[in-house]
Amino acid sequence: MELASFPRQFARTRRFSLGVPQRFTVSPDGKRVLFTRSVSGTDARSLLWLYENGAERLLAGGDEDGTGTGTGDGIGTGDRSGAGIGAGAGIGSYATDRHARVAAYTRDGALWTVGTDGGGDGGAPRRLPVPGPVTDPRPSPDGTLIAYVRDGALRVVRADGTADRVLAEPESPEITYGLPDHVARESIGRTRAFWWSPDGTALLVARVDASMVRRWYVGDPADPARPPRAVRYPAAGTANTETSLRLVTVGGDQTPVALPRTAPESGDDAPAAPGTWRDGAFDYLLRADWDGAAPVVTVQTRDQRTVWVLRVDPSTGAVQPLSRHTDDAWVEFPPGTPLHTASGAAVLPYVSGDAYGIRIGDVPSPAGLQVRAVLGAVGERVFFTATEEPTETHVWSYTPSDLPADGPSDGPDPRFVRLTDLPGVHTATVGGDTTGGETLVLDSRTPTAHTVTVVRGGEAVGRIAVLTERPVVTPAPIPLVLGERESRGQLHLPSWYEPGSGRLPVLLSPYAGPGMQVVTRAGSWHSAARQWFAEQGFAVLVVDGRGTPGRGVAWQQAIIGDRLTPVLDDQIDALHAAAERYDGALDLTRVGIRGWSFSGYLAAGAVLRRPDVFHAAVAGASVTDRRLYDTYWEERYLGHPDIQPEGYARSSLLPYPSEANGPHGPNDVNGASNLNGPNDVNGPSGPNAPVPPLLLVHGLLDDNVFPLHTLRLSAALLAAGRPHSVLPLPGTGHLVNREGTADALLLRELAFFREALGAGVPPAGKSTAD
Repeated sequence: MELASFPRQFARTRRFSLGVPQRFTVSPDGKRVLFTRSVSGTDARSLLWLYENGAERLLAGGDEDGTGTGTGDGIGTGDRSGAGIGAGAGIGSYATDRHARVAAYTRDGALWTVGTDGGGDGGAPRRLPVPGPVTDPRPSPDGTLIAYVRDGALRVVRADGTADRVLAEPESPEITYGLPDHVARESIGRTRAFWWSPDGTALLVARVDASMVRRWYVGDPADPARPPRAVRYPAAGTANTETSLRLVTVGGDQTPVALPRTAPESGDDAPAAPGTWRDGAFDYLLRADWDGAAPVVTVQTRDQRTVWVLRVDPSTGAVQPLSRHTDDAWVEFPPGTPLHTASGAAVLPYVSGDAYGIRIGDVPSPAGLQVRAVLGAVGERVFFTATEEPTETHVWSYTPSDLPADGPSDGPDPRFVRLTDLPGVHTATVGGDTTGGETLVLDSRTPTAHTVTVVRGGEAVGRIAVLTERPVVTPAPIPLVLGERESRGQLHLPSWYEPGSGRLPVLLSPYAGPGMQVVTRAGSWHSAARQWFAEQGFAVLVVDGRGTPGRGVAWQQAIIGDRLTPVLDDQIDALHAAAERYDGALDLTRVGIRGWSFSGYLAAGAVLRRPDVFHAAVAGASVTDRRLYDTYWEERYLGHPDIQPEGYARSSLLPYPSEANGPHGPNDVNGASNLNGPNDVNGPSGPNAPVPPLLLVHGLLDDNVFPLHTLRLSAALLAAGRPHSVLPLPGTGHLVNREGTADALLLRELAFFREALGAGVPPAGKSTAD
């Protein structure tokens, strides 16, 4: 195998994401499933498909939209009809009416509709004559109107393209209607900002005022003729956007929703203890729905310790609290909550012992089960995903019975049933009704396969094709439980390695941050990339330590006040445990670490804090100063930087700035001796210890982790006389997946680690690329 074959495939397939069906919509009768999928595993043009009666049918995104001349190569065979796929970018966002009979979607910024009945004009894509660019089109429940956003204004047009009009016009350039703010989109995960009423006569609309948020600029020095782009970025301790809600009729009348301003600090309104940060302002709109007679919205305070679920009176905008939730650390609301069943039973978060669970009405989920997301309900039956073993996630259901609220007296609760069996990571999209039975689109990733199965009434009735390419390297991770905290890990060894043939340099390749696991029983691009590095002569170790999801309350809260030390300690603990278990295979005198985003921060912190353990690092898109990342993530773990600066100092890779520079001013480079940690608390990495080889990488158009993080760390290292390398990526944002960049970066990393650590020698006749 040629050395560059995997990197080229990695880039060409966009990390093996192309060809994956996604964004499923199940019709209320459960008979039809809409979804998007790209043309093939290497063609990024996105198409809209319909699965019905065991067959797939192309709905939109190809030549029938009148925008391309492609041939449809790469669609595949069988029941999929794909002739005439166009050469454009394909489908953007899409949504359907209540019965999934009409879909509205964007293509190259234009607004289109398509019927799903397959007959006559109702089944042909149609471009509506409205100016673009259009964002987030959503049909009314009866499909007669399409609401959408353009230039920050919420507009509505008839499905036949007539009577286009504005419903909510921004009062200034810093105000938008119907668009989520930065924190909602990037940190909370809420991508919607308007919701139709069930009768289609009104909408609940988010109004976002960003005028108080600090303005930063993103520009590419490689293109000096292109002006920089302004971004409203709420860094820790600074102002958030102000999000409010309006009830807007299709005639344009508006009624403000009387959202609460603040939550009481405590039951007796006692002031917070000195050095404790409390902020009861309801800064965050977590979720909103209008599935029943009245909208239900969920709001969270700035300090994230209080969440209220509210019912909104659709005629007056008054609100009524349905439930209140508090936590001394932060309130964890899993995706999909709150939810209400057909009878009105509430599905809400519920912490039981060390488990993040849910409560369905008065019934708690089984003890010890870590609930990851609520998928939906059909009638009174509730579907959710949950974890028992941290490396697996399964689909579960709850069906009411006559058992007492606290379940059976002994043994498992028969009302809760696990629906998936194969080891892996499973999720589902839920639809159907109580008459025809529930329909699940079951998305399953196991160690060797990715499948999408349509299940109706508990029986598999068909498959939706997954067109991803199979990696040219075959991952062979060895599952491990490591160290005193039993961290889950995986070890990748070269396929050609023979025990006793010598020690291999070690390469740690974790993520290890909140919100994501990479040590799972599911095949992934992470695993393929790790195996490719292993085939070049490295023992590649990945570990999910404290702070990662799936291990319970104490595990996730262990990083409060210090986002680096516990995470780094777990990596070192697991490294030593793995070396002891594989005595003679892992060379602890040659240890490197690589990562991107949070794991880039971890990689840089590893060589700065513990050069006695780590001997080389590639750190991409690193958050080097936690004060300069967004409010929602940083304040959850570290508090407010003006009130609790010690947590930010402990977690920073930069010298803490002097008072003269202010909390966001230039670096106090004269304090660069603190690069190894505040007050040199880590001992073995004293202020004069040399920094091992360090390669800092950053996309110059990154508006998630701004390039300032890497540039300020480089400046501080330079002022301290500490050699390092910087690799800027022009024209690149936070996600690196462009051909010519993603593949070249993998090869550059490999060359860096080979030079810094060396590489294992394969037996005669074997290639390190095989």
